[in-house]
Amino acid sequence: MFHQAELFDHIRQAPLAVAPPTVALPDLVERVSQVSKRPRYVLLILNLIAKAAGENGSLGPYVRSEANQVPVRDWLCQALAPLANRDCRRKAMIAAVRSQLIAKAETSENGRDLAQQQDEEIEARILRSGRTNVSRAVSDLVRAGLLHRHYQGFRVDHPNRGAQREAVYTIAPDVRLALASGY
Repeated sequence: MFHQAELFDHIRQAPLAVAPPTVALPDLVERVSQVSKRPRYVLLILNLIAKAAGENGSLGPYVRSEANQVPVRDWLCQALAPLANRDCRRKAMIAAVRSQLIAKAETSENGRDLAQQQDEEIEARILRSGRTNVSRAVSDLVRAGLLHRHYQGFRVDHPNRGAQREAVYTIAPDVRLALASGY
């Protein structure tokens, strides 16, 4: 066979098997800090998802909470709600809800259930803002490449939300290993 040295000598053989680089916890922190304005909150959410995820690394669309199943975003929101108990914005929101409901109670005749209405309205507002915060944090994790999000529900699995579909979060295998090892 014909061999022309100047054509083939400069070509190097590729290594047969290259092990993928392992991800360590400091690497995760660095990746999150590059994409997120609130890296601590995002890492808390990542850790909660990792701890509650099944063997395949997925969590959702529903999580068993006490007696019933709740959507994964609501579960994360409820788990992280105590973080803001001392926040001045939370205190201002509670004061605003109370003053609005007291004003309504003075104008209407039904003021008996005022405390229950206050608690329900406060919980609804906390859940609404918490869902937004969780969605933003998960978007940061998706941008960092640490998490994959898709929607599952009523009709079929679908990449877009809506039509009674709920989010499902899947953690990358190397990220799960880094969180499990702790360093």
